[in-house]
Amino acid sequence: MSYLPDNTPVLAEDFLLQGSKSDTLIVFAHGAGANMHHQYMTSMTDKLIAQGYQVYRFNFLYMQANMQDGKRRPPDRAPKLLAHYEQVLLDIQQKMALGLINCQRIILMGKSMGGRMSAILTSSDHQLQQPLITDVANKISAIVCLGYPFIPLKGGEPRLAPIQHNSIPMLIVQGERDKFGDLQQVPNWALGEHAEVCWIGDGDHSLQPRKSSAYTLEGNLNHAIENIRQFITRVG
Repeated sequence: MSYLPDNTPVLAEDFLLQGSKSDTLIVFAHGAGANMHHQYMTSMTDKLIAQGYQVYRFNFLYMQANMQDGKRRPPDRAPKLLAHYEQVLLDIQQKMALGLINCQRIILMGKSMGGRMSAILTSSDHQLQQPLITDVANKISAIVCLGYPFIPLKGGEPRLAPIQHNSIPMLIVQGERDKFGDLQQVPNWALGEHAEVCWIGDGDHSLQPRKSSAYTLEGNLNHAIENIRQFITRVG
C-alpha cells in the first residue's frame, strides 16, 4: 500500500497503467463477473492504447479478494464500490504528482457494472467523500459505458437515474441484443441530451454477435473503438 504525503492511504493495489503519457487518460472499470485481466478488458485496452490514449485499469476490492483466494464473490454494494473508485482517483492524483500521468482530461469508461458506477460517481446523486480528489474529478470530461446494465436480470425498472441525473457527456455502447437493454427497449427511455447510444450490430452484452450474423466480435470491437474515438474528439 502506498501513501500520499499526508499519510492518506491509496487503496488501488491492483491496477495497470498502460500506454504512453497522453493528454487523455481513460480510467477503465471492469464488470461484475470478470476482472480487469479478462480478454475483453485487455483487448479493448490494447485498442485504446493504439489510438494514443493512456489507460488505467483496476480491480474493485471484491475482485482483488476473488483473485487472491480463488473464491467467487458477488460485487460489493454500490457505496463500497464508489468508495474504492474514489481511492482510484486519489491514486491517479498521486501518479500525476509523480509525473507518471500528464493528462488534460479524464474519461471514465466501464464494462457493464463499471460503466454504471462511473455514471453514479459523476451524477448529482453522489457526493464525493474524498476531498483530496477534487482537482482530478474536475478533469473528468466524459463517460463511456460498454454495455450499460439498464435492467437487472431479475427484472424491474430501468436504472436511468445515473444517466438522467448527470450533466457529463456520456456515450453508451450497446449491443443490439443486449439482455440488459436492447434495441427495442432503450429508445423508449428518456436518457437526456448529454447521453447518446452507439448500437453495435447483433451484439450481446459483451458486443459478441451470433455466428450466423454478418458481424464478427473483432469488427464490433473496432466499431466501438472508432465511435469512442470520435466521441472523445467531439467532447474534448
